[in-house]
Amino acid sequence: MKTKTEFDYLIVGAGIIGLTIAYELTERNPNYSICIIDKENDVAQHTSGRNSGILHAGFYYSSDTKKAMHCLNGNALMKKFCLENDVEVKSTKKLVVTKNEKDIEQLYEIKRRADANNVETKLISKEEAEKIEPNVNTYKKALYSPNTASVDPEEVCFKLKEFLKEKKVYFVFNCPFKKELEFKYKYLINAAGLYADKIAQNYGLAKQYTLLPFKGVYMRISNNKVPTKINIYPVPDLKFPFLGVHYIITPNEDIKIGPSASPAFWRENYSGFSNFNLKEFLEIIGINIKLFITNSFNYRNLAMREIKYYWSKNLISEVEKLIKNPYGAKYKKKRPGIRAQLYNKETNKLVDDFIIKHSANSTHVLNIISPGFTCSFSLAKEIVDEVLVNNS
Repeated sequence: MKTKTEFDYLIVGAGIIGLTIAYELTERNPNYSICIIDKENDVAQHTSGRNSGILHAGFYYSSDTKKAMHCLNGNALMKKFCLENDVEVKSTKKLVVTKNEKDIEQLYEIKRRADANNVETKLISKEEAEKIEPNVNTYKKALYSPNTASVDPEEVCFKLKEFLKEKKVYFVFNCPFKKELEFKYKYLINAAGLYADKIAQNYGLAKQYTLLPFKGVYMRISNNKVPTKINIYPVPDLKFPFLGVHYIITPNEDIKIGPSASPAFWRENYSGFSNFNLKEFLEIIGINIKLFITNSFNYRNLAMREIKYYWSKNLISEVEKLIKNPYGAKYKKKRPGIRAQLYNKETNKLVDDFIIKHSANSTHVLNIISPGFTCSFSLAKEIVDEVLVNNS
């Protein structure tokens, strides 16, 4: 490191993407001087630390997307990092279950995507699904994923911080981004998550995009009842970038349910009026009203379906349709997350893939939605490839 005021690379955002980009840069050249800044007091304080921790296998996504390109390899690279750094990975596996003939049609489409993405899955009968998880509730068929796993996302991020500090990466917390900082850098990488679009717009990019936040509400089983020993998901509506509420098995054998994808009304709308931002509120309410009126991509039905999950009983009722017997499980709320979902103001639609934009001496990583955590180590390789070309 040259000094603590001059760096080759400044990374904005200490979430999983900023951390894995720094990791990849140090792998390419251990002599790079790198600084990571974040407006919070530590790593993973927003989406990266508030997600399900599921390492997705990669079968939901169209093969022409970055999500599909990076999920399978990202899953393997995340597991490798965890194995090498004493972070537990739980081989949870997954069943995607059906409730009617329409779901079975969607299940066949998911299987086609899995095969196109070279992801190991198996279409199985109701009886075969019950052999894997006797308590599962499915209609005729299910999809089995043997390579789905889970980690503690905060543990991964904190382990990455430790690793990067050993590699002499410098961290500055409680440091909101502004174009004029107290230290110098040759190249900026924007991985700011919930605010990545705003920073990109400061560099003349992403003018057509704005964040439309969705709140992910989670609960956990609080009385040691175990209605399932495997992740159970519904068949998602593939028109939307959300997977539906489901059972999540964590590395410590805790069982979570969720997340919802309920419309949020400002970017950090986690609880009550905490972090309320009037400007964001007015902008986001305006977009929601427009989408309700036009019902673009069937948004009205999506919003009405998801808003009901703000009430815990509705979330519990919906997820318990995936099993035969809840065995007296009791639930307690966990802290929610916010999904950094971009909305395209020109097309009036949600953006359903990762976006990488460049300007002179800067790269901006946008719309890191699910499975962004799973993809992170693999996606970081593509980002760094493009950074090195743009910086040459």
